[in-house]
Amino acid sequence: MILGVALPERVVVAVRDGVPEWPVARAAARAAERVCVAVDLDAAPVAPVAAIRVGGPCPPVLRPVVGSGVAIIVRGGHSLTGRVLEPLDTEAVRRFAASCGLVDFAVTATGSPMLADHELAVAAIVAAEVPGARITLSYEFGQPGLREREADAIRNAALGPEAGRIADEVARELPGVPAYFARSGRGLVSAPYFRRYPQACALGGAAGLARGRAAFGPSRSDGVSDEVAAAYGAALGRPEAQVERIVQARGRTELNRVLQEARDEALTRVVSAGAAPGSARIAETTANPLSYLPDGLYRVRVTAEGTVP
Repeated sequence: MILGVALPERVVVAVRDGVPEWPVARAAARAAERVCVAVDLDAAPVAPVAAIRVGGPCPPVLRPVVGSGVAIIVRGGHSLTGRVLEPLDTEAVRRFAASCGLVDFAVTATGSPMLADHELAVAAIVAAEVPGARITLSYEFGQPGLREREADAIRNAALGPEAGRIADEVARELPGVPAYFARSGRGLVSAPYFRRYPQACALGGAAGLARGRAAFGPSRSDGVSDEVAAAYGAALGRPEAQVERIVQARGRTELNRVLQEARDEALTRVVSAGAAPGSARIAETTANPLSYLPDGLYRVRVTAEGTVP
């Protein structure tokens, strides 16, 4: 038996051989083989974030948007071809990390979808200065535009504590039952992945609802609440993960090599998202040339999926 749960209403649906059943007794729920949770995080409480942007100076209107958090821009970054624009100002990073008084960090560097070295270096400095720091790196979100990546990274960092609270609540209610969370688009991720990348599940409730309505079909959807449908939709998902990068490749042979690297990374990521290692497979690969930029630059997106253990 698989459980589908829609939060915050705590609507629970049991799915046996693809067929939904409700209500579900508490004792029966605790004997489930796994629980799949649908939750929207758009209105969730957010933590203050310390944002570090690595790049050149900018007008005040283009500075990082952090709400009640704090932000700094330090020298460094790369071009989209991987050229170092300026050496990373490690001392500025160290001073900011040590004095900001926060533990949730979002790091964004120019050019990081192509080369993430400066984001990784900042993360190492923050981890050394702030024990227990939770650090989000923008290159993991794949957007080519700096401000879009930065917004995703800041939002992910801000949602981290609430995602941890939700995952803890599910674990307390269903001790020993493996938990998965619906992604915003399709698929599921494991509880540890949800804790680290809650932004990937920010619209998990809406995604579960759409999947559940489609599964019920027009003839059965009348009289079924959106919460029940979302819970059912979550239970029908399977682990999925994506990798999105900017890559440089001169010629087909080099492009095939970087595509294989992205596929390997996607397969690793979907296993960390909860897929059984032997079940992981590539579902989709795209490589689109970037216009108005030097030849040989591609935006690569790879989706991997699998089944739960």
